[in-house]
Amino acid sequence: MLTSPFALQLLAALVAGGFTTLTASPFELWWLGPVAVALLFFGLERLTPVQAALKGWAFGIALFATGTSWVYVSIHDYGYTGVPLAVFLTALFVMVLALFYALTLWVFRRFFATRLTLLSFAGIWVLGEVLRTYLFTGFPWLLLGSGYVDSPLAGWAPLGGVYLLSLLVALSATLLVGVLRRCFWMALPLAAIWLIPLALPHQWTTPAATPTRVALLQGNLSQLIKWTPEGQRAAANIYSELTRSVDDDAELILWPETAVPMFEYQARPVLERIQATLSPDTSLLTGIVQLDEENRYFNSVIGVGNVTGSYQKSHLVPFGEYLPLESLLRGAIDFFDLPMSSFTKGDAVQVPMQAGDLRIGNAICYEIIYPQLVASRALESDVLVTVSNDTWFGASIGPHQHLQMARLRALENGRFVLRATSNGITAIIDAHGQVVSRAPQFEATALTGEFYAMTGQTPFTRLGSWPAWLLAALMGAAGVVTRRTRTTLL
Repeated sequence: MLTSPFALQLLAALVAGGFTTLTASPFELWWLGPVAVALLFFGLERLTPVQAALKGWAFGIALFATGTSWVYVSIHDYGYTGVPLAVFLTALFVMVLALFYALTLWVFRRFFATRLTLLSFAGIWVLGEVLRTYLFTGFPWLLLGSGYVDSPLAGWAPLGGVYLLSLLVALSATLLVGVLRRCFWMALPLAAIWLIPLALPHQWTTPAATPTRVALLQGNLSQLIKWTPEGQRAAANIYSELTRSVDDDAELILWPETAVPMFEYQARPVLERIQATLSPDTSLLTGIVQLDEENRYFNSVIGVGNVTGSYQKSHLVPFGEYLPLESLLRGAIDFFDLPMSSFTKGDAVQVPMQAGDLRIGNAICYEIIYPQLVASRALESDVLVTVSNDTWFGASIGPHQHLQMARLRALENGRFVLRATSNGITAIIDAHGQVVSRAPQFEATALTGEFYAMTGQTPFTRLGSWPAWLLAALMGAAGVVTRRTRTTLL
């Protein structure tokens, strides 16, 4: 099977996977996206379904080996796992995720075309991304469209979100291959994809008449000591001191995820002392662990001062916040016994928190990468708040990718996103997905600035990803038609 031409196909897939990583932060070479998918698309008509699957798997391995290399940092540096086992677990993670692309290309070649069609490939690509978003709790990291918040395609995001961006990038790739095959008329729809956003509305939502002053606190507490008594004392002191350093005109103060590493009832004395120093009109939100009467604990956001309500994280991180197959894995290795790895998920629908006159749409850490979840929060909020503990990423590219996805959520929903993290990247993001200000990584600091409460809704906030998913399904169905009629668009 591994003939010389097929070996070149596998090599092209590996290059394409690496190129796709470069479209995302911190590299942001978004123009490589269509090139990468074109490398994957080119020559598929000469492969069997099994060969196509192997090509997709090679692409996925290169993509996740380069783009999620931070998994090794989390497992080894903070998961108390030795190098050989950390390498093995990271490699296993990469190879399993790569199977999504193997399945995508196998399904495409097996069922959707006898000869390639540009529409069906782009459609099946996006349906594969949807599957990866939700199967086994999902992992929508490095979706193809995630790197396009600063590209000419950005104007499409408020209409159809990241999946529409993925669809258009994949379609651009197949059109590019068509042009290279001398179907020059395909240059017209290719140009339209990239030029139409210039004519789309720039502003879908309306800012309040006056801005709100905010302070985002970043404690830079080492993850290795965070849950020790020493770490608890240090966290209480750091965030108390940072809060006292904030100007009195700050109307909203945000502490990051599990800023004070203890249960809410244990942290209450600290929070009450802080509340006594705040202006009556100041609201303080913090990530905290809540313990209920049934001895369940929740990764939560609570408020002190001028705040009502709380939020409990509803989409938990496997292994980090809960352990799949716990009866089998608990105690097997140290990584499966991380502190606070038995959270209970909160309700899918929760009443928004109220901070003064602001309605808060919360997304804790990993939740910000889920477009549908964030859109549901934006429906009933004036501003989006995401608190995160990105210490798990270390000095890797992970925090940069995480920030970029938060920026895309802001653009999709026409809402400011306030992002408070433990050691970076803490930032204020405007309703166009642009970073207004950011704090330096790995420093204890308070980032102060202004944001605007926003009213109105983008089409994406109202409708979510369903229109993009439906369009992808219809485009995929084009392959069924061409299979039956023995015709092709290429």
